[in-house]
Amino acid sequence: MKKGHILGLGIIAVAIVIIMTSIGDASSYEDFNTALEMKKNGEEKAIHVVGQLKKDETGEVVGLNVREDKVSFTFVLVDNNGTEQEVFYNEPVPADFTRSESVVVIGSYRNEEIFVADKILMKCPSKYQETEVQAAGM
Repeated sequence: MKKGHILGLGIIAVAIVIIMTSIGDASSYEDFNTALEMKKNGEEKAIHVVGQLKKDETGEVVGLNVREDKVSFTFVLVDNNGTEQEVFYNEPVPADFTRSESVVVIGSYRNEEIFVADKILMKCPSKYQETEVQAAGM
């Protein structure tokens, strides 16, 4: 074999190892009950929980408490099974947080009372609504 072929096979092997490693780190979406069971079983790995912010009858977000230092806050997240859970995030409130359609928190329980998010991902409403498209004549 030529040196070029051996080098090419080496690069492909390294790429396969990187892909397999990243697949092993991928996690699926869970609910708060599963996360709590994991905590009780001694598992400390971060998991993804998807849900919506708790809102009142008028659509206003309830349960959002920004700390005095403005660099951390808590909020109530309702997962897809309807379980309400207080979530702590040690960062400032993200822009358009209260307007998000759904929220994914990546973290774990530190105790049985509160879920601590290491990262928050939000799905914000589209700025292009169906009514605007129809008004444009499309």
